[in-house]
Amino acid sequence: MDNPDPNTGSGTLVEAVMSAIRQRIAARALTPGARLPSIRAFAATMQVSKSTVVEAYERLAAEGTIRSRPGSGFYAAGPLAPLSLAEIGPQLDRAVDPLWVSRQSLEAGSDMLKPGCGWLPASWMPQAALRRALRSAARATDEALADYGTPLGLPALRQLLARRLSAHGVEASPDQIMLTESGTQAIDLLCRFLLEPGDTVLVDDPCYFNFHALLRAHQAKVVGVPVTPSGPDVDLFAQALAEHRPRLYITNSALHNPTGAVLSPVVAHRLLKLADQSDLAIIEDDIFADFEHSPAPRLAAFDGLGRVVQIGSFSKTLSASVRCGFIAAPRDWMEGLTDLKIATSFGGGHLSSELVLSLLKDGSYRKHVEQLRARLSRAMAETADRLKSLDIAPWIDQPTGMFLWCRLPDGIEAADVARRALADNVVLAPGNAFSLSLTAGRFMRFNVAQCADERIFRVLERAMVASPGKAG
Repeated sequence: MDNPDPNTGSGTLVEAVMSAIRQRIAARALTPGARLPSIRAFAATMQVSKSTVVEAYERLAAEGTIRSRPGSGFYAAGPLAPLSLAEIGPQLDRAVDPLWVSRQSLEAGSDMLKPGCGWLPASWMPQAALRRALRSAARATDEALADYGTPLGLPALRQLLARRLSAHGVEASPDQIMLTESGTQAIDLLCRFLLEPGDTVLVDDPCYFNFHALLRAHQAKVVGVPVTPSGPDVDLFAQALAEHRPRLYITNSALHNPTGAVLSPVVAHRLLKLADQSDLAIIEDDIFADFEHSPAPRLAAFDGLGRVVQIGSFSKTLSASVRCGFIAAPRDWMEGLTDLKIATSFGGGHLSSELVLSLLKDGSYRKHVEQLRARLSRAMAETADRLKSLDIAPWIDQPTGMFLWCRLPDGIEAADVARRALADNVVLAPGNAFSLSLTAGRFMRFNVAQCADERIFRVLERAMVASPGKAG
């Protein structure tokens, strides 16, 4: 191979040495079990320092490409099992179930476009602020870097979250707040706390598809209640309460996922009255709160955290890699939730909490979400215009936030369009992935932040033209 440029950084030199060894193994110049050149000899061959070769060999050993034999040197490891292209490509034949969009989006390669996924592009996140917070975290105490956190989580962050919740009218003391690793973990913990196998749970129809999957894992009976632009259909909600005697209701009050609906005060009061009459617990998933331009009504605010528990997370607005969510719950639930958290995940994640606290305290997060709202508004308008040109109509007028719930033209089946688009490296979110009753066959959810690439609309148009399906 060509010698590396001696003016490049040490990291590049290490990678060049690693690449040279991998190439020799791939070309079978180094067969499994063959001894690698000595550190001194290979440093001379590559015209690098011995320390560079030492680091390269150590990295190759860590990834399993080579093996170290103390006192003897380094040897090529056995070949890896071949990876079939079928294993890394999109799963075109997977059924459109509650995990369809998640699996396709999370497993997508860098060449995939993901207007159906549920998160912002990495480029939209506050990368510079995150890096500053990481540098600050590196200077934290030994305990912060290595120890478990307390079961409730970092006190300073819980105090700050209590103040943030009060801005939405939710009065919660810090000892009513428990930090979690995500909104999903928060709901899972609450389901463990509240449900027994066979209990009935109400969800909106449509709703966030992971609610279906999570409740199925808890062996709950799930009943859907149709959603209107101002919240669930209250008459059908009352009918479901009388017929099924549910233990729990899970919902988004503001910026509903997937529809973008916003709960009205009238619907909120009627829901809480029905819940009180039926002894119904409510989980209010509020992870999209910071996308709002003006706060919508909150069930937890009207209820005073009596039978409503609110959850939140920073995965959507800050970083999905920095795992930090929270639960704000009735005071008399906290002891049981604490015991359950210790039993299922032991202590909390201290480092992630420190990172979030740093970003909230220095003003970085506030500035970021202000810019994010403006950017989402522009993306919403642009995406809606592009979709309207394809005869794809938004379900509600003047939607805000990240999601656009749309109706496809007559005779077009969303699941068929999604499968065809997937073959062209575009992940879409067909409506029946969100609908328990499977009545959203002509609907699709679009993440406007992920819709900037022109190819999405070309692929979508081709898939619609080719679709033979009929909506049910």
